Amino acid sequence: MRADARRNYEQLLAQARIAFAESGADASLDEIARRAGVASGTLYRHFPTRLDLIQAVLAEQLAELATLGRDLLTADHAFDALATWLRAILTHGLTYRGLAAAVMNSALDEEVANWHAELFEVGAALLDRAWQAGAVVAVDETDVLKMVGAIAWAAQDAPDRAAQADRMLTLVLNGLRPRT
Repeated sequence: MRADARRNYEQLLAQARIAFAESGADASLDEIARRAGVASGTLYRHFPTRLDLIQAVLAEQLAELATLGRDLLTADHAFDALATWLRAILTHGLTYRGLAAAVMNSALDEEVANWHAELFEVGAALLDRAWQAGAVVAVDETDVLKMVGAIAWAAQDAPDRAAQADRMLTLVLNGLRPRT
């Protein structure tokens, strides 16, 4: 990709992240192009469909979450590392409401499965590390990650969604701690 085309692509992704966070999956593509400082045709050359743009945004975001999780595997405190990553997952779920549903209802089933597998692998490693450190009880990582997703879903329309989601995640985190 030429330097100017790469710049346009990156600007489109950055503006799409903002627009999807503000308006959900139905954000105006023309507005995204305008904010990126490019013509609508440029957006459609890079992302022929809305789903292509949503997929690119999600792929970038989920890769960042996986990288964060891997980086946290070397943090000093295993429980704090797990909590930090779960909060990041929850924030992602609250911020990009509607995007996951748009992708799940598409033909991207295999790609979605790969994203989930990578996140579940990272989550399992963080949970196992916390368990090995005695910071959490033995649990199934799938259950924990599904609970975080359920929290994002349950809080998405609340006027204080971030605060409500944080309270619910705190309950989950407290439930993971061993009883003394």
